[in-house]
Amino acid sequence: MQKEKRLLDILREKIIFKGYSSATEKNYVYWNKEYILFHGKKHPKDMSKKEIEEFLTYLAVTKNVSPTTQNQAFNAILFLYKEVLGIDTSEWNIQALRAKRREHLPVVLTKEEVREIIFQTSGIYKLMLELLYGCGLRMNELLRLRIKDIDFGFDNVYIWDSKSQRDRVVPLPQKIKNDLSIQVKQVEKIHQEDLLRGFGYVNLPYGLERKYPNAHREFKWQYLFPMKNISKDPRSGKMIRHHILAATFGRNIKSAVNRAKIPKKVSAHTFRHSYATHMLQAGVDIRTIQGLLGHKDISTTMIYTHIVRDLNQQNLISPLDF
Repeated sequence: MQKEKRLLDILREKIIFKGYSSATEKNYVYWNKEYILFHGKKHPKDMSKKEIEEFLTYLAVTKNVSPTTQNQAFNAILFLYKEVLGIDTSEWNIQALRAKRREHLPVVLTKEEVREIIFQTSGIYKLMLELLYGCGLRMNELLRLRIKDIDFGFDNVYIWDSKSQRDRVVPLPQKIKNDLSIQVKQVEKIHQEDLLRGFGYVNLPYGLERKYPNAHREFKWQYLFPMKNISKDPRSGKMIRHHILAATFGRNIKSAVNRAKIPKKVSAHTFRHSYATHMLQAGVDIRTIQGLLGHKDISTTMIYTHIVRDLNQQNLISPLDF
């Protein structure tokens, strides 16, 4: 048991060193612990292809996990072998019964529904929702935006290290440019007050804090949508001002949807789906939309062509109405 704890501690340190998020740290540690326990606490260095396949098959068949969850577990185990144990798994050709992927058409809002939900929000959450939809962002991309990522001179929003590992640039919505400028000024005021109180720290990506020791207190690195209160960072132990939490933003979206009386299952990601669909309806080509969304594979973006096609068929009538 003690050996397992040491290994997982090393794994955690490696994840932090690589600049991965706290959520990734939690998930990777969890799945490797499950992998070790599944095989009776056997050390991973004494296991290989066969044991990994058995665990992944167990997740699919017995636990009935989703394809996304199974892939997450697989990536976590591969990280352990490659980054912690220094074992090359590329030639193992790991084969396991894969969880079945169900293809779902994403929920899409009409432009009127988007406007109504935005109307039902207020303050900072309204601006966040407008930027989320107006740029087609993932929720985490929105929450992790920093002051430096908003370019008022060229009217661009810069997305760094997104899910696809491809940085990208999206147009800044002109409708909210003035509101964003006011938000930046408000964050600057908050940051100056934090500095006077001896705080002003923010987490930096990719270990930049080691490379640039003073950067974590610079204004340009502050989050665009910071929390109201300073909190203790569980990793560094410093008192920092983190960004607004996903759960908080999600609750505000849900409340706005309820007030708007929209009878659809709406989440933050629904606005990204709606952005892509509305862009396609406006005549923007699919390759451009792929770049704006940051998709690696065009097939991921092609789902929106099916949605638009189905929407265009709404003029068809049932034979019952002939």
